[in-house]
Amino acid sequence: MEFSRTHQAFRDRWAKTDDEMCKHSMSFHLHNTLRKEFFASYLYLLEQIPLVKLYAVTCEYIKGEKQFYYRAQNFYKDVPASEEGMMGDFVEISEIDLEGSRQFLKKFVGPGKAGTKRALDCGCGIGRVSKGVLFPVFESMEMLDMMEEFILHAHEVYLGDYADRVEAYYLYNLQEFSPPTKRYDVIWLQWVACHLTDKDLVEFLMRAKQSLRPNGVIFIKDNMARQGCKLDPIDSSIIRHLDIMKNIIQTAGLTILDVEKQEGFPEAIVPVWMIAMR
Repeated sequence: MEFSRTHQAFRDRWAKTDDEMCKHSMSFHLHNTLRKEFFASYLYLLEQIPLVKLYAVTCEYIKGEKQFYYRAQNFYKDVPASEEGMMGDFVEISEIDLEGSRQFLKKFVGPGKAGTKRALDCGCGIGRVSKGVLFPVFESMEMLDMMEEFILHAHEVYLGDYADRVEAYYLYNLQEFSPPTKRYDVIWLQWVACHLTDKDLVEFLMRAKQSLRPNGVIFIKDNMARQGCKLDPIDSSIIRHLDIMKNIIQTAGLTILDVEKQEGFPEAIVPVWMIAMR
């Protein structure tokens, strides 16, 4: 009986401390998880979004689905398989975008540079970039997207005769895809790196590096924040400052060959940068 009273007094004495310790323990867990997934970005994100909310829309699992990727997949279910769908409200700048990509690609492909045998278009959508930039240069293409509707439209409608030169379509989430080794002269990621966590982007780039043929090049073309990072919780895209993206690329063990800003876009649009690396 004496022991019971002493034990109860002990519990009463430390009840508040236990509550605080639980809060700190949970806070540590959330911070630690976010730091692993967004090692280059999370402090910038925490300046804008409370810890618990940020964790909920990025790292939390519900019914086995990580929310960061579940939200993106859900968003794209409502995007039409068309150029307008791929470009959002900015279809009028599609040709400007394609021409900027063509000129940037030209610097790295040709005699003494990357070959022209095969390229991989990651996050290909309906094949807008493949059709407008990559098919005119490469003998064959492989294309990857997480949305079956986009790939079917690409093959059956959008690509036309170019579809005969597609060696493989991959219906994959990029974070789960392991490209074959020593296969590609160019790997192109446009408006898709923004849909990966920092950790998953690093890991994919490391795998992509192993899949390059001699002199092969990886390209990232994406929105880049004017400062820090910004998260869109609707489509689960994270816009990183160029320096943060460079940090991620260097963490993956890649060497940056060149960086160029896409010109000709309206000022209202978030800056878009192209990065070549190997």
